[in-house]
Amino acid sequence: MKQEQLGYYDALRFLAKKYGIEVEERELTPEERRTQSERESMFAVNEWASNYFHDALLHTDEGQTIGLAYFRSRGFRDDIIEKFRLGFSPSATDVMSKAALQEGYKEDYLIKTGLSFKRDNGTLYDKYHGRVIFPWFSISGKIVGFGGRVLDARTKGVNQKYINSAESEIYHKAKELFGLFQAKKAISKEHNVFMVEGYTDVISMHQCGIENVVANSGTALSEDQISILHRFTNNITLLYDGDAAGQKAALRGTDMLLARGMRIKILLLPDNDDPDSFARKHTSTEFREYVDSHQVDFITFKTNLLLNEAQGDPDKMSDLIRSIVESIAVVPEEIERSVYIHKCSEMLQIDEKMLIREVMRTRKRNWEQRQREKEIAEQRKRYLENQVEPGDSQSADEGTTEPQNEESLSFPRPLEGESEGVSSSSEVSPEDQRFYDMEQVIIQAVVRSGEQELEFRQADDSVQTRTVIDYIYDELRADGLVFRHPLYARMLSAVHDAERGEGFVANNYFLNSPDADFSKAASRLMSDRYELSARNSQVGDTISRDSVVRMVLEYKNLVVTSEMNRVMNQLSNPLVMNNTEQYMQLLQQQMELTKRKKELAKLLGARVI
Repeated sequence: MKQEQLGYYDALRFLAKKYGIEVEERELTPEERRTQSERESMFAVNEWASNYFHDALLHTDEGQTIGLAYFRSRGFRDDIIEKFRLGFSPSATDVMSKAALQEGYKEDYLIKTGLSFKRDNGTLYDKYHGRVIFPWFSISGKIVGFGGRVLDARTKGVNQKYINSAESEIYHKAKELFGLFQAKKAISKEHNVFMVEGYTDVISMHQCGIENVVANSGTALSEDQISILHRFTNNITLLYDGDAAGQKAALRGTDMLLARGMRIKILLLPDNDDPDSFARKHTSTEFREYVDSHQVDFITFKTNLLLNEAQGDPDKMSDLIRSIVESIAVVPEEIERSVYIHKCSEMLQIDEKMLIREVMRTRKRNWEQRQREKEIAEQRKRYLENQVEPGDSQSADEGTTEPQNEESLSFPRPLEGESEGVSSSSEVSPEDQRFYDMEQVIIQAVVRSGEQELEFRQADDSVQTRTVIDYIYDELRADGLVFRHPLYARMLSAVHDAERGEGFVANNYFLNSPDADFSKAASRLMSDRYELSARNSQVGDTISRDSVVRMVLEYKNLVVTSEMNRVMNQLSNPLVMNNTEQYMQLLQQQMELTKRKKELAKLLGARVI
């Protein structure tokens, strides 16, 4: 995973393919099989096309005299041409499509990948004919798309020198970065990435010896692209031309980068130079020396740029300060925000306390906006969940189908008629639902095997015989825990306090209880429909000590995780951030919870989620 910068499952597949190991995966649905087959077919067509274009560049007269001559004019060496698998599409408008069809590739996939268009007369037309080709590699090395550049005199007066693959099942421009596949190891090694605009910028920098570079092809950075880069590094240097257009381009998408915790440097090149031309004029050592001496942090760059524009105009100065404050406010780390505020205060000669107040106001306003958007989204979700199509209404006892998948029974959903204190399952929050699921597993163990006596190891390493009821009740109460589900909480408390003489059986106690809710719940919990999962090791009406201990530990782990999330949300509240005493108390609480979480993880082992 670290070497190839792959996710866990992709790393498994990579290794399995490399060593000829068959990977067994769950059976796909017909729809999933169709989609997977279509994606694989599109990848196969693109792979063939990439090889076709590369071969046409190197081994055809037209490719050598036009395509290869162009790359040579840019100074690209053979190893670089091979590294990026550069190519050429013949000028005849249908030669590539015909070759693909002859090789057995389907017309449908040629069109879906955007390699070909279909004319009104039914014949195919090559999209990239007469252009040099720049393949787009996915992070794992698959060809997802192409960029094509028109050559020779046709570039004069042409608005679109480059054309790219259209959006498809396998290519989404906002999720791809040109050169990432070739750069990922260098990015991890250098712990920094250079961001440029074009294909040739990336390729020339590689040839210069600077390999930790990617391009977004002139479009604004997207959230997906930033997320991909963040997997490799949180340091990014934006590399642009030194002219006015380059300076403006350097500001695009910077607030999104800051919000994701990226540390931004800006490097403007000398006038009349772009990364391509600058890289061709300098060695890697010279390039790095220029970077070290000329790159500046984002706040310094933005402040200087806007100061030049404001030129003492009070209104423009006000807008400048507001723009910089908005950028600083999105930085998630408090220490980094403080550093930026201090630097901004010095550069603008503004009271630092005033800037702090403005940043906190902006953070509060942003937080409130996110909360409103979240509430609206949740209200919409609840509304949609409560909509019932005509004819779909049925009683609680009619048409109910229990899940047949054994895995889905690991944590059964709450029993019908037992959501005491909860008017509708649609009103139960996802967090409460997780607690209800876990509590149902525990209370089922109490109903079915509560009277069973087991040997439990104590804190002093001694062994004590206790009933399942007493162990569960005492362990939860020792940590001040009470079930969230009102009925399950009452059931556990009642059976613990009941007179349990010789011959006491938990399920009889509940089944014969005068409390109708108790008897109804016990009846359902005793049903084979709600067998405890295999991971709890329950067979018949007996239960193992280890499974009881694990149930309690997992419940405690759930409580600690929930509390950590609550504290984390409070810590991110701007109002709390502005209250030093409250903030430090919450921080201490979070540290204690983290310690407890680690203790539980040690007891539970690798199975803790």
